[in-house]
Amino acid sequence: SESVERSRQEVRDVEEEHFAPFREETGIEDLRAYDEAIGKAREDFVKKRTDIREHLAKLTAKKKYEDEKDFDNKLDKALKKKTNHESQLEEAEETEEKLLSEVSEIKAKLADAESTLKQATETEQAKDEVVREASSALKETQGDYNKVTKTMNAEESDLMVLRQKLHENLQKARVDEVELPMLDAEDMEENDDDEVEGSQISSRSSRRDSSQTATQESTVSSQHFSQREDSKVAKDRRDASKVDFSTMDEDLKVRRSASEEDKLRKKFESKISKFTQEIEGIAPNMKASDAFETMTEKVKETVDDFNTAKEEGRKANEVFNKVRKARSHKFNSAFKQIDAALKIIYTDMTKSSKHPLGGNAYLSLDDSDEPYRGGMKFNAMPPMKRFRDMEQLSGGEKTVAALSLLFAIHSYRPAPFFIMDEVDAALDNVNVLKVCNYIRQRSGDFQCIVISLKDMFYERSESLIGICRDVSSSSSRALTLDLTKFDRKPGENSKRPRDGGEDAAAEVNDSPKRSRRIAAGAG
Repeated sequence: SESVERSRQEVRDVEEEHFAPFREETGIEDLRAYDEAIGKAREDFVKKRTDIREHLAKLTAKKKYEDEKDFDNKLDKALKKKTNHESQLEEAEETEEKLLSEVSEIKAKLADAESTLKQATETEQAKDEVVREASSALKETQGDYNKVTKTMNAEESDLMVLRQKLHENLQKARVDEVELPMLDAEDMEENDDDEVEGSQISSRSSRRDSSQTATQESTVSSQHFSQREDSKVAKDRRDASKVDFSTMDEDLKVRRSASEEDKLRKKFESKISKFTQEIEGIAPNMKASDAFETMTEKVKETVDDFNTAKEEGRKANEVFNKVRKARSHKFNSAFKQIDAALKIIYTDMTKSSKHPLGGNAYLSLDDSDEPYRGGMKFNAMPPMKRFRDMEQLSGGEKTVAALSLLFAIHSYRPAPFFIMDEVDAALDNVNVLKVCNYIRQRSGDFQCIVISLKDMFYERSESLIGICRDVSSSSSRALTLDLTKFDRKPGENSKRPRDGGEDAAAEVNDSPKRSRRIAAGAG
């Protein structure tokens, strides 16, 4: 570094010795600063000269370009454009006038429509008011009907109690061998006429109220007393019509309460007991004890028969309820399983790449309490369609829904095989392909014989059966073809041929080793 510094000092000394006379003449003290100033000025001058020349070249080229322009042609084009714009403006003004006239006409029509709508709204409000009044009147009528029904039921109940009491009294009179006062023959005929007329009126009323009384429950012992046409009730009525009540005191014919009847009964029973004691004291009956024992045995046997019949009726009612419950349980189990399977199967048969969720189908019962006594509804909603009745669906949609229901029923009670006769008649190629794929998926569960005229079923079946006419024998002939021989094997790229020829026809094995799908067609 010292040698370099010495060399630099030597160079400065030489420059100082060489440029000393020039500095003394010009008065410049630092030659380096002067050289830098002169060089910078020269560079600025060269740069400005270059810029001026470039600008001059641009102006010359622009002047030449402007001199070569055809202003007359452009002016003509501008005038033509102006003329076109004026014509278009006139047309637009005419169109505007037409549109304004149309708008005024539409506004007038709109005003008419609004007035019509207002009138319709007022009419609708008046109809709604009438409907509300009718509904209120219907509610009042229903309330009156319910009151009358309750009153009739109460009267029927009281009538049943009176019939039962009449039967007990007549039965007791027979048992006690009490001689009742009877009417004469003429009075009995008049009572018979009244009885016939009363029975006709009662039959009409019973038919009118049969829907209500049919649901009433009673015990086995008093069930027949609620029916006027019952043989026992009719017999009691005939026997009572023969009794002469004219000799009865008027106060005894008045209807009493239960407590008053008990008091009156006890009073009569005490009188009967008193009279019996007096009769026994006057002329004792030596056979009364035997007769009493005989009647007691008859009453005991009757009570035993009644209790036995009552117990049998209770057991029969229990068995009936048990059977009805089991029947409902089995029906609901089958219905729920078929409904769940139907939803899955219909979704699988209707879903596609455009509709990955598929459609929806379900079953509904008319009577959920006793489903076997009513019907059921089957509704299907194809993909991207609103709810509608089955009658409004197309033929293909109905076919897909029916096949889904058929396969859902099969899932509950599987059948060994299916025979389908041209189920694809109303289906397009897309739905035919869906049905084919579903049958192929379920081929492990059942065998399926499909009678079809569609090539798509032929291509995806395992065996073909063709029926043709044999001219030589004047009869029908069956040709069979096993397509499993032409299935693609692992490593092969060839597809199954569509036609195997007559040489490939063979008899179908009667006991195949696996489930087979057979497509049959008439030739």
